[in-house]
Amino acid sequence: MTGHIFRAARTGTAAAVAAGAVLTGCLTATATAAGPATARPPGPVRVTASPVTTVAEGGTARIRLTVDAARPLARPVTVRWTTSAPARATGPGPSARGGAAAAPGPVTRAAAASPGRDYRAASGTVTFPAGSRPGAVRTVAVATLRDRVPEVAEAVPVALDVTGAAGPERHPVVVVDAHGLPYLDPGLPVRERVADLLGRMTLAEKAGQMTQAGRNTLAAHEDITSYALGSVIYEAEAAGSPAQPPAAWRKVTDTYQWYARATRLQIPLLLATDAVHGHSFVRGATVMPHNIGLGAARDPALVERLAAITAEEVRATGIAWNFAPCVCVVRDVRWGRTYESFGEDPELVSSLAVAVRGLQGAADGRDLARNDKVLATAKHFVGDGGTAYGSGRPPYLIDQGVTRIDRGELDAVHVAPFRQAIGLGAGAVMPSFSSLELTGERGGPVKMHSHGEMISGLLKSELGFRGIVVSDWEAVDQMPGDAVSDVRDAVNAGIDMNMAPLTYKEFGRTVVDEVAAGRILAARIDEAVGRVLEQKFRLGLFEKPYADTTHLAGIGSAEHRAAAREAVARSQVLLKNGGSLLPLRTGQRVYVAGSNADDLAHQAGGWTVGWQGAGDRAIQGTTILDGIRRADPRARVTYSEDASAPTAGHDVGVVVVGETPYAEGVGDVGVNGHDLELSEDDGKAVDRVCAAMRCAVLVVSGRPQLLGDRLGRIDALVASWLPGSEGDGVADVLYGRRAFSGRLPVSWPRSAEQLPLNAGDRGYDPQFPYGWGLTTRAVAP
Repeated sequence: MTGHIFRAARTGTAAAVAAGAVLTGCLTATATAAGPATARPPGPVRVTASPVTTVAEGGTARIRLTVDAARPLARPVTVRWTTSAPARATGPGPSARGGAAAAPGPVTRAAAASPGRDYRAASGTVTFPAGSRPGAVRTVAVATLRDRVPEVAEAVPVALDVTGAAGPERHPVVVVDAHGLPYLDPGLPVRERVADLLGRMTLAEKAGQMTQAGRNTLAAHEDITSYALGSVIYEAEAAGSPAQPPAAWRKVTDTYQWYARATRLQIPLLLATDAVHGHSFVRGATVMPHNIGLGAARDPALVERLAAITAEEVRATGIAWNFAPCVCVVRDVRWGRTYESFGEDPELVSSLAVAVRGLQGAADGRDLARNDKVLATAKHFVGDGGTAYGSGRPPYLIDQGVTRIDRGELDAVHVAPFRQAIGLGAGAVMPSFSSLELTGERGGPVKMHSHGEMISGLLKSELGFRGIVVSDWEAVDQMPGDAVSDVRDAVNAGIDMNMAPLTYKEFGRTVVDEVAAGRILAARIDEAVGRVLEQKFRLGLFEKPYADTTHLAGIGSAEHRAAAREAVARSQVLLKNGGSLLPLRTGQRVYVAGSNADDLAHQAGGWTVGWQGAGDRAIQGTTILDGIRRADPRARVTYSEDASAPTAGHDVGVVVVGETPYAEGVGDVGVNGHDLELSEDDGKAVDRVCAAMRCAVLVVSGRPQLLGDRLGRIDALVASWLPGSEGDGVADVLYGRRAFSGRLPVSWPRSAEQLPLNAGDRGYDPQFPYGWGLTTRAVAP
């Protein structure tokens, strides 16, 4: 997924999808912990109501009314309710009596529930007496009737009139669940359920299932209902926003599903996120090493185990789709996404595609409905690691650029990992922002999102991929042409779901219009929607749309952090060890310096809380400095980030340097001041410490850093990559609790002039070759 630089929405008025819109009106969540905020009228006391309450036919729905106040009620609050459509408001805001605005409740454009046949018409009054505490709850009971006729969902409007407090912003609705229809029968084969449901859908509902909106850009929760949306992505937090705790994420996912349940066919949302190194947008989650470090560890079983932990933490928050793993093969370390790759060798990347199995379970999808598995996404198809420097989409220099390659090399280097991921059952594939130009053939570069030969031809037909092809963030909008032709070309090329956080309203309308005009075939729409529905059925979302919180308390657990800590230790690459400086002896006087010694945000890198990384306080874990202190309580540790503290009297120095966080093309070398050199301050810290004592330099980065003539003055050098939240793992190898065993996943250049540099290149002469890594023995504690 990409981020904010190219988030420019096309102009035009967003119109609701008229045909097939099932519930309209204003269903607005009254209690969400994240997502777009709902305006709240002034007033110290408010009664809130569950916006959507679902009930099985013949059951009794119980609508929760809650007091939202800062202190116990000073006077009684009365709520009069009735199961009849409320009158339309004459103006905005609450009624003169302080009750709910008489805004229209949701109505169905299909069949609304009928009093006396589908439910018992009723009315009544509930009272919160004076002294009721904040959060006090009362319920309104609405009894439904059983007519034993298979049918779609039906809506029962409930009007509220509140005295003594402000009322809910919108009136609640009771939805009688769809029932008796074949697609709702979990005993039927998935393909039969898909076929039955497709046959009941309008074109607009199908277009909605092909649409993915964004949590941060969803104009109103009711849009989930109005546009019959198929998916919502939980993006990274906006810059400066705090990470939300797991319970808050779970609350929002359930709220979104309420609105999906308010549609005629009650097709659940497929909620998605970019948990690329753990569930790293969530406060307290375990932040794993980035893929580049896991490539250094070279252990498929370890990668699979970490992916399984990530799946468990993600699914516990109600999200069933992860946009990982990245099985790109990085061929130029100037790329800002280098650390998202497992390495430069397609065989290494292919071997670590087992992350798919860790996320999903068995290749046939039989494990997807488990509460600890999520749908995996192999990305970015195909060739995004091979874009030429200088070809990037401005202002980027390499990211989203052009991969110029012949078919043989394309297959051997960039297609091979996708072939492996598909064999492991990957449920989704995301095309690359980049373009592909096949050398020796006619035609120029083609955007991957419009490359029908690659998507429908190679991916779906030749490789036999049966899952969802999902676009990257507003990537369809980047294609050459106008808004309408972009949608048409992307869908015809084989895109099944469009990640369109900024244009989700326009996308569905355009699909409907283009099918009506005959420029997109109805069969192509059915294929796309069928792929989406198949994964929803396999994930068990029709039976269990809401979050299963069984594993919620396990997010960031000691067990999960222990696995991440092991991965950190295994990912450390010992490049040089003059005089066997490492492992360090206990009881020494240790001087620690450098910008990355005591900064969790720098350790974690991009895609952590925010797209471009997070502030240090947003991550729970241990820094490398913490780890050193904990590894040897007897050590006398001096910490001076800039090495300005006196250096005399110390036995050994540990200087932790490297990069600051970035993501995607924002981190391309040559963009925003990024290069492969140590910062001026880090360089001074290395020079000062290594001139005063024996020293070990740790490079915490997402790609190699150029050391130049400093290498001769450094006794020990470690590539620490981006270890994540568990700095203890770095200390484990520094002090010999674990042996150094990592090997370089990419070639380490001598100079920028050598780039791009990969093993097997003519004249290959790196500072440290691909696969290099010294070993040590573990020291008994």
